[in-house]
Amino acid sequence: MKDYQDYLEEILISEERLQRRIRELGQEVSADYEGEDLLLICILRGGVLFLTDLMREISVPHSIDFMAVSSYGVGARRSKGQVRITLDLTTSIEGRNVLLVEDIIDSGNTIASVLDLLNLRRPKSLKVCALLDKAERRESEVPIDYRGFEIPNKFVFGYGLDLDEYFRNLPFIGVLRQDKVSEFADAS
Repeated sequence: MKDYQDYLEEILISEERLQRRIRELGQEVSADYEGEDLLLICILRGGVLFLTDLMREISVPHSIDFMAVSSYGVGARRSKGQVRITLDLTTSIEGRNVLLVEDIIDSGNTIASVLDLLNLRRPKSLKVCALLDKAERRESEVPIDYRGFEIPNKFVFGYGLDLDEYFRNLPFIGVLRQDKVSEFADAS
């Protein structure tokens, strides 16, 4: 049985800070889409916890849909190379206000590809809401309309972000211990 404490160097963002900022983001989104219909699109799997908490804080009518994407190319777990849609939307976005909900934007390559694809489907508007922004690692510029936290270039997990599919359920964002990074080097 794995114990997250064996991997945790520090808690970067506490549960209280996360929930406070998500409330603020929900209020910002609600104000910006007052009188409008909104479709939230969550990128699976990491964004699920964020989506669930965020949608509770959004007061305007909205619906949800999901996408799953995988990147392949240089390093199977890196956001480089080609992006492949492994689960596409079940909802048409043509003429709709779309908010793409993402757990973390790192290199920006994957989200840039997803935005290009979604723009081809002619939404009324398309914006990005990212819980975490690791701007230091940006390779592709992407617009982040709603940002939870800008974080340093550290390997993080918890609150939807995994270590080999474990620990997504943690209520906080933690930093991986330096001596464990090599075990997960391709995902950093």
